[in-house]
Amino acid sequence: MNSRERFLSALHCKPVDRPPVWMMRQAGRYLPEYRALKQKSDFRTMVQTPELAVEVTLQPLRRYPMDAAILFSDILIIPEALGQPYHFREKGGIEMEFALDSIEQLNELSASDLQSSLSYVDTTLRSLRSQLGNEKTLLGFGGSPWTLATYMVEGGSSTSYRRLMEWYYTRPADFEALMEKLCDALIALFRMMIDAGVDAIQVFDSWGAACAGHLYRDQSLRWIERIIQALPADFPVILFAKGMAHHAESLHATGARGLSLDASTDLRAIRDRMPLTCALQGNLDSQVLTMDPAVARAATESLLKRMQGSQGHIFNLGHGITPDARLESVAAMLECVTGESL
Repeated sequence: MNSRERFLSALHCKPVDRPPVWMMRQAGRYLPEYRALKQKSDFRTMVQTPELAVEVTLQPLRRYPMDAAILFSDILIIPEALGQPYHFREKGGIEMEFALDSIEQLNELSASDLQSSLSYVDTTLRSLRSQLGNEKTLLGFGGSPWTLATYMVEGGSSTSYRRLMEWYYTRPADFEALMEKLCDALIALFRMMIDAGVDAIQVFDSWGAACAGHLYRDQSLRWIERIIQALPADFPVILFAKGMAHHAESLHATGARGLSLDASTDLRAIRDRMPLTCALQGNLDSQVLTMDPAVARAATESLLKRMQGSQGHIFNLGHGITPDARLESVAAMLECVTGESL
């Protein structure tokens, strides 16, 4: 069983020889080869330059025995392609070029040139598929409409989401129009990714926890469901919604093949209550990778033991790997999962 077969079998809850493994934010600043490349090119340039995006995507696979490559990109390529650029704040976080405020601004956002604006994604994925062949899984990803809307309406990273909530409560027609525009753009992006050869797509509903519990479906999940229904039948989508494991059944009801769960969740408890039509991904605490390799090894062994005998488990972190992760601790984690000596 090669890496791709292992990953797709686990995603469809079929028996595998061991859990497949990859990491959210798999490429990045914890890798010295990435830091060297970053000295020559900024993040957005790397994302938009296929040769660089391919190189960054493949860097962790050259160093470690990962079962999947995930496209080096960003969820904010969608608002950027619609006409709302972004950049990174000096002290961290995202800053949009402007905060979406009026229906006139919303109407100016256009998907008419989306295929051309995002052609670099297609080129990058086709190159990756060619280089990976049938040996490794290739993953694409995007943000949920709700999560993208938080950045667009708030004007960047936010802690209150007051402006978007005001749209929802007092400007429902504008809220619906924004979400429909984002759905259409994401459907176009994901179809492009599928045509370019990805095996699965992960949707990040990173700020779903900003929704009131009783409004979660109306504010976020119904839009995700609409996107999944617009993709080819049975195409596998993995849904990550940080802090929302208590909505696991509703998350799965969107049509998602798998759920990615953060480290605050008892993964075994979720496995025991969810049907075997739902794969589960996660959920090692990424902080253990900043500690001694023995700590990372023990935490990995504990998670594997809890999930032992469970079909449909894809080993991953509960959130993205951090820049201060130690290479030797990542290696210790992977040795536990794969059984390979690194």
